[in-house]
Amino acid sequence: MTKLLATKSFLEQFIEVANAIIWSNVFIVLCIGVGLYFSIRTKFLQVRFLKDMVQQLFKENSDDKGVSPFQAFSLAIAGRVGTGNIAGVATAIAMGGPGAVFWMWIIAFLGSATAFVEAVLGQIYKEEKNGHYRGGPAFYIEKGIGKRWYAVLFAVSTMISCTIFLPGVQSNSIAESMKGAFQFDKLWVGIAVAAVLALIVIGGVKRIGRFAEITVTFMAASYILMAVVIIGLNITEVPAVLKLIVSSAFGTDATFGGIIGSAIAWGVKRGIYSNEAGQGTAPHAAAAAATTHPAKQGILQAFSVYIDTLFVCTATALIILFSGSYNVKDGKGGFLYEELPGVEEGSAFTQQAISVHFPAIGHSFVAFALLFFAFTTALAYYFIAESNLFYLFKKKMNHLWLWVIRIPFFASIVYGATTSGGEAWGLGDIGVGIMAWLNIIAILILHKTALVTLKDYENQKKEGKNPVFEPEKLGIKNTTEW
Repeated sequence: MTKLLATKSFLEQFIEVANAIIWSNVFIVLCIGVGLYFSIRTKFLQVRFLKDMVQQLFKENSDDKGVSPFQAFSLAIAGRVGTGNIAGVATAIAMGGPGAVFWMWIIAFLGSATAFVEAVLGQIYKEEKNGHYRGGPAFYIEKGIGKRWYAVLFAVSTMISCTIFLPGVQSNSIAESMKGAFQFDKLWVGIAVAAVLALIVIGGVKRIGRFAEITVTFMAASYILMAVVIIGLNITEVPAVLKLIVSSAFGTDATFGGIIGSAIAWGVKRGIYSNEAGQGTAPHAAAAAATTHPAKQGILQAFSVYIDTLFVCTATALIILFSGSYNVKDGKGGFLYEELPGVEEGSAFTQQAISVHFPAIGHSFVAFALLFFAFTTALAYYFIAESNLFYLFKKKMNHLWLWVIRIPFFASIVYGATTSGGEAWGLGDIGVGIMAWLNIIAILILHKTALVTLKDYENQKKEGKNPVFEPEKLGIKNTTEW
């Protein structure tokens, strides 16, 4: 191991060591365990409130301080639905085999309860900053737990993650797919993406919300439509593919059974990267919404996890597995299955898979889908970084200081477009892991507040009321916007 590290650059060594520490087996177990615990404590709200999830999308409108619930939902989907749904699924299959998809489903189902808890907390402890609602883990850590140092640690970690570690994954996938489809130079793709992002983010949170509302609807609908068509054309193969996923997940498949540990690890890893449940990013979007009760936004955020993983990620997985156009590594430098020699795992797998079904448009369709998916995710990252900057400086905030996060954010976009996929994803995993560790500990401490809020919502619904949140009656302190 020492000799191997000696042949790598400092950045490669840093990525490898950091990810080994952050994404240990302890963390994998923690993520699954927390999701299961919250599911039990909420009596599996992800099943009980399916009807409410859809109804809440269009029940309320925006106001002077907050975006509408649908816009907040779209902003959260923008963060969840990104390159992880196209390139991330392909990477999970490459590293953990088809069984990784099953564990992505598990972490999504359980993670929807986790998403509910963190979104409710984001709403409860939100604040008004310069005319807009702001919130997130840093806010509920300080006001709910009372640990300012912990809140600052999360805010700084999130700003670094969302401006340096994470944006490059999105621009890398855009640049790789554009190069594969149109032979565009990756550097110029990165510069173009950074320039358009600049035009939008300078317009503020409401412009981001409006942009996400339009593009998320379009990109998700078009991608799922393409997937439905491909699934329809291969409907007779669905049982066999589902059997392959499940058998690989539990180590009974003849080809992939030997990497069950990798299937679990990469399924959880890419599942969290994709749907962000527990990561602490979605509460920022949830807090921006204008609503009468925090549980409403929590229910919507739980639903967004379903949209992300159970719909979009599953669609990508089926497209890839139908075609057989993928490689699976054995963890020892070789392959258990190799149908695309010399092709790096990621968006190229998905491009090739769609091209098997639609040769004329496969590569270009994925390139444009990734452009929308990854672009809106990058926007969500900027919004999250900005929210934490507002938290750190509170009333002393000067808008010139926004360039403290804008400059590294745009630089990361350009750098990510030109670097290798492995390096970009490695840095992204560090960012996701750091935030998730800090946030999961916080919501475990504060989860009872979310449970009390859920109970209040249910009681008011049973009485035939439109639930309205009154924190004083529930014994919840340190709220300023209710």
